[in-house]
Amino acid sequence: MKIMRKIIEINNELCNGCGECIPSCAEGALEIVDGKARMIAEKYCDGLGACLGDCPQDALRIIERKADDFDEEAVEELLAKNKGASVPVGGGCPSAKLQVFGGQSPCQTANQPSSNAGASQSALAHWPVQIRLVPPTASFLKNADLLVAADCTAVAYPDFHRKFLQGKAVMMGCPKFDDQDSYVKKFKEVFETADLKSITMLIMEVPCCGTMRGIIAEALKQSGKDIEVNEAVISVKGELLARSPLKRF
Repeated sequence: MKIMRKIIEINNELCNGCGECIPSCAEGALEIVDGKARMIAEKYCDGLGACLGDCPQDALRIIERKADDFDEEAVEELLAKNKGASVPVGGGCPSAKLQVFGGQSPCQTANQPSSNAGASQSALAHWPVQIRLVPPTASFLKNADLLVAADCTAVAYPDFHRKFLQGKAVMMGCPKFDDQDSYVKKFKEVFETADLKSITMLIMEVPCCGTMRGIIAEALKQSGKDIEVNEAVISVKGELLARSPLKRF
């Protein structure tokens, strides 16, 4: 039976299908269909709006309209049905599923057979790597040395894996084109939950890339954490211009 009540409304024009709202819905009422967040059924949505704060596009809001009444028993059945299912980060995109795999340690790299001396070896130990897709509770962040890298650095610096990525968890993004407030929120949550050992910030020399400094500083301030931060700057020609520890924020 339809009644007048509060319920979530999704703005399809604003939604980009990132899926960050999916884990926030304790009732499991949301899913990604054709690249957009969709409500599975009205009866699964309690209308409390726990998912609102995790949408970086502000595509969710609470409205009041006639809708099927919230059915707690149906929610319990849905959750029981989905229990144990592998829910990919990013709300259903298989390419964003959390994966952890062993990157090579410095010792392993040094002891490679001479026949492989010129071969490139990936130091990446997990997936995903994009800031917006990495959940703060990811196991690979726990007690990690974190590399926060601007997207362009991996292309510009020829020895990115060996000099910077080796032995680190990595979160990558563009501080110019992505939402800076959502970055601050994400890093604040990471700093609060992951017990990081250190942060290495790798940015380009271009002025817009320096915005990452302010993002990390504000996130540390809001989290109340005192974490060692180091910074490295890469030129547009792929040169390492500077590498130095920063003062504690």
